[in-house]
Amino acid sequence: MSSHAPTDRGAARAFTVSDFDFELPPELIAQHPAAERSASRLLDGRADAPVDRVFRELPALIAPGDLLVFNDTRVIKARLHGAKATGGSVEALVERVLPGSCEVLAHVRASKSPKPGSTVRFADAFDAEVLGRGGPDGGLFHLRFPADPFALLEAHGHVPLPPYIEHEDSADDARRYQTVFADKPGAVAAPTAALHFDEALLAALDARGVARASVTLHVGAGTFQPVRVENIAEHRMHSEWFEVPQATVDAIRATRAAGGRVVAVGTTTLRALESAAVSGELMAGSRDTDIFITPGFTFRAADLLVTNFHLPKSTLMMLVSAFAGYEPIMALYRHAIRERYRFFSYGDAMLLPRR
Repeated sequence: MSSHAPTDRGAARAFTVSDFDFELPPELIAQHPAAERSASRLLDGRADAPVDRVFRELPALIAPGDLLVFNDTRVIKARLHGAKATGGSVEALVERVLPGSCEVLAHVRASKSPKPGSTVRFADAFDAEVLGRGGPDGGLFHLRFPADPFALLEAHGHVPLPPYIEHEDSADDARRYQTVFADKPGAVAAPTAALHFDEALLAALDARGVARASVTLHVGAGTFQPVRVENIAEHRMHSEWFEVPQATVDAIRATRAAGGRVVAVGTTTLRALESAAVSGELMAGSRDTDIFITPGFTFRAADLLVTNFHLPKSTLMMLVSAFAGYEPIMALYRHAIRERYRFFSYGDAMLLPRR
């Protein structure tokens, strides 16, 4: 962990990227999911002393009348292998399907970048035309597919497993790197805190009188990128599309009015809710967000957070530190490493209070 730990009383500018670094034994990076979704471990960080639990205990920790908010995005098979007309190999990761078209924005890896006007043959099944560059910073490739991109990706793409998972995707990954309630396709990374929920756990929450609502945030590949500038104020945040329905806004208002708590399942859910509340009031709607949540941020939407363990120096480490407090988060991570918790997308989870 960082040896120069600032206090939570400091403004956001008191933190540098080094404050969010830690050493993780490589063997703690989960390469496969737990045998059962709800059999993962849960580190309960609500009290001063951490409590080691199992994820299926969550209903007992949530009160009747509380509201769980989930991200209902669906991970698409966004990774494609192909070749240029010259024969050079290409790997593409589709970051975004442009609405109402056969066009996509994608990360492309090749020995030489394909030129506008050229074609790439993917999976030896279809040709995509290179239209040029696009995206927020022009770093993505703008491609046109010959038919519905979602259908072509489902038929010929691969599960876009994170860079720290070292095996090729399998049928088990197609099932387990997806939540049981995944609905709206568009994500290239799973909302991993929600991977721990199975039908039995959802039924137990229903039986306890815990309400449920959803948002959509299509998680992008930028979620895995470390912050590469020491002064975090200089970091340019990646952009993701989100939607908060009016029904979810109404459910949150009703929960608060009745004295219940709002529990965000995952940092992506929290990111969507806080993006919808930047005006000071939670508002329904859909748009892109590049919100960058660091210590000092004023949270308006959630009281508790269910989240997995995050990469060192990542924006998500900064987000959870902003939510639960820098010192408590670092203490919980030290405990998790000592107790051999499993880390990252297929790893274990934490329950955090807003501090």
